[in-house]
Amino acid sequence: MSIDQAIAAVPGIPRGPEGPLFREPWEAQAFALAVALHERGLFGWSEWTAVLGDEIKRAQAKGDPDTGETYYQHWLAALERIVAEKGVTDAAALGRYRDAWDRAADRTRHGEPIVLQREDFAR
Repeated sequence: MSIDQAIAAVPGIPRGPEGPLFREPWEAQAFALAVALHERGLFGWSEWTAVLGDEIKRAQAKGDPDTGETYYQHWLAALERIVAEKGVTDAAALGRYRDAWDRAADRTRHGEPIVLQREDFAR
């Protein structure tokens, strides 16, 4: 599936005249990961849009103003949820990686790439 097909299949993707718009590199990476997992057959786009829509509704119920600025946070939540539901990983592993990423980000100087190291997982 091409990126154009992915964009057409998932309504609500922030986009400009040349394709999807990303505020941060992680947003583009999350988008690409979802496309890659779809291409490998982990889920269909209708299943993806249902999970993403549910995550957006959950966030709105918790007070998300739905201005578009948090769209890829919902995308990431949907991605984490669907890989856990499919048995690719579990919530505990996702939590360990999230915590490790936070530790790595805390020690990284602004503007430098964040690199996970073994000790980031040791706590």
